[in-house]
Amino acid sequence: MNKVLEIKNLKKIYHSKETETIALKDISFTVYEGEFISIVGPSGCGKSTILSILSNTLDKSSGDIDLNNKKIAYMLQNDCLLSYLTVLDNCLIGLKIQGKVTEEDKNYVINLLNNYALGDFINKYPNSLSGGMKQRVALIRTLALKPDILLLDEPTSALDYQTSLTVSKDISKIIRQEKKTAIMVTHDINQAISMSDKIIVLTKRPATIKSIYNINLSSNNPLDRKKEKDFNDYYEKIWKDLDIYE
Repeated sequence: MNKVLEIKNLKKIYHSKETETIALKDISFTVYEGEFISIVGPSGCGKSTILSILSNTLDKSSGDIDLNNKKIAYMLQNDCLLSYLTVLDNCLIGLKIQGKVTEEDKNYVINLLNNYALGDFINKYPNSLSGGMKQRVALIRTLALKPDILLLDEPTSALDYQTSLTVSKDISKIIRQEKKTAIMVTHDINQAISMSDKIIVLTKRPATIKSIYNINLSSNNPLDRKKEKDFNDYYEKIWKDLDIYE
């Protein structure tokens, strides 16, 4: 597989007038084309900090990041759809901000909406969508930029449990069918195992990498994966690695 991202010895220190806090320490891992990677770890350990650094919304303190000239796009926790824009216009807004909307881009987005059961809502507004549909629109808005790597920050955290299961399945299906590489931060071990090819487990702050698991399950469908006999084995190992109560 082709290497699309390499992180070496990444470190992040937050400074205040009185103190400094080390959030990340010596984070190193490699991402290959087409991989779906999840990052899990104790609350507040710096999972989202990694995504912020990769998306250039936060500066690193030290370390090397080699993107191999790949383009990154960031899908936020909340859908952030604009209520006064149609579904199509919401999906095109990133391209419009960049002044890059072409007929080809517009057709690409329309095809995505049609392919993922949103075609009937192209000219409707967000208030006519369910929570799960809004997240699908948010993902297609991110895909409209044609990134090589998608960053997903707790993409189902604002949803109820049942909707979260459906959206996890939708996100996994869309990303795999569109042959994209993804890095997802999640607090949900079940979600990480059900969606990922690889899981990176972080320690408590200052975060280092405690372990990396290659997930070998027969299905790519998150709901089917949960029925496989090895699913619980992965869960127990990752739960123990988190050391939440130590």
